[in-house]
Amino acid sequence: MSCSVVCLSGPDGSQMRAVAASVTVTLGYSLVDEAIIMRAAADAGVDPQVVADVEKRRSFIDRVLGALTMSGDATAVVFTGGGGGYLPPEEHVSDELRNLIRMAIEETADRGNVVIVAHAASHALAGRADVLRVLVTASPETRCARIAAEQGLSEKDAARAIAAADANRADYLRRFFGEKSELPTQYDIVVNTDRLSIGPAAAVVAAAAAQPATATV
Repeated sequence: MSCSVVCLSGPDGSQMRAVAASVTVTLGYSLVDEAIIMRAAADAGVDPQVVADVEKRRSFIDRVLGALTMSGDATAVVFTGGGGGYLPPEEHVSDELRNLIRMAIEETADRGNVVIVAHAASHALAGRADVLRVLVTASPETRCARIAAEQGLSEKDAARAIAAADANRADYLRRFFGEKSELPTQYDIVVNTDRLSIGPAAAVVAAAAAQPATATV
């Protein structure tokens, strides 16, 4: 059985979203971006009661996934988070919303045939045999240059933006998964886009996903 779920994680400037979009098309899977879940939750006025109530949560997730399926444009979904990170600044994101995102990731994975672009989906789904966990990365210099070009920032401002996004990412992993640091061994494959362009990087991920899945020991 090949992996029916592919989780892509990566820091800002790694081109992880573009790689995810290409993987989605290659595999013919659906794509879910946690920014979509977050915005839908805000639009729906989601509160902690939805997180706690299983039926309400499922209804909410069904509506979100249904909207994505009807849009028919996976590449549009993956880029809706804008030029920066997946989530707004840390002080604007409640623990309830983060819990909702985590639960949505888990229930989305249960549906199968999906590419999940999320802050820490690989950690939320660790140990599942049907999941391929991918880290897309690049050197700080490459990431800084990309962010500066994409957002029209100076090199200094781009470096500050990357530092802030990396700090938020590390805080998320620490608070929700108890990870003191992010390690390559927390993923099945690591793709470096310093040298691999989007197409070849996506091909590596798609090929790995097509291999028979094995249980984690």
